[in-house]
Amino acid sequence: MGAFTLERNKTLAGGRYGVAENWEIIKEKIAIFSQQAGRNPEDIKVVAVTKGVEVRRIEEAISLGLVFLGENRVQEALKKMPLLPRQVEWHFLGRLQRNKVKKVIEFFQYLHSLDNLSIGEELEKRARDRNKKFPVLIQVNLTGRGTQGGVKEEELLPLVQNIAQFSHLELKGLMTIVPIGGKEQETRRVFSRLRELKEEINRKIPQVDLQELSMGMSDDFPWAVLEGATILRLGRAIFGERGK
Repeated sequence: MGAFTLERNKTLAGGRYGVAENWEIIKEKIAIFSQQAGRNPEDIKVVAVTKGVEVRRIEEAISLGLVFLGENRVQEALKKMPLLPRQVEWHFLGRLQRNKVKKVIEFFQYLHSLDNLSIGEELEKRARDRNKKFPVLIQVNLTGRGTQGGVKEEELLPLVQNIAQFSHLELKGLMTIVPIGGKEQETRRVFSRLRELKEEINRKIPQVDLQELSMGMSDDFPWAVLEGATILRLGRAIFGERGK
């Protein structure tokens, strides 16, 4: 298969087909690009991003085996949780405010967006209160865009060292976001750099063993697969445009 382009991905990213058809296309693309990268597609998890998606479509996705669900807003997730099967795993993807930490620890099973020590300390406190081990990823801002959140690259190592000292947070890996519609070269550079940072941290800090790279969304996930992503966060590619 030739190089992936946004134009060739337009139908998929827009989710023109139903959930089942979109999921088949996604699995095929993951398999193709995993093969190109010499990877096992079974090593790649997909988090279905359910922001703005109605419950019946989420139920369809779950029936297809998509049991990792991602939300950006705590309140929206809390409305959906009682209506969906309990065996799903909820991932919080958005910027986490201090006053939402307690609910994230209580109702979610995974956090992708830890980016400062203050929130880390609050997460540790709330997880300790519930005697709960809580998996987290550190979000790294590699584009310089302040609106995207994430710790700066030069501040990453000290943050990892501090989070690694906590007994109730399980530091699993790193996450990043790239601008929607970015060109292949620049997008892959960001993904590649996140992988390099993971490897660098594992060399420099013996007490951590980062395994996960959460990177790649509906417009660019094949490039993320090529650069080593282990978690893809897909919304439109699965469910179509919000409200449709």
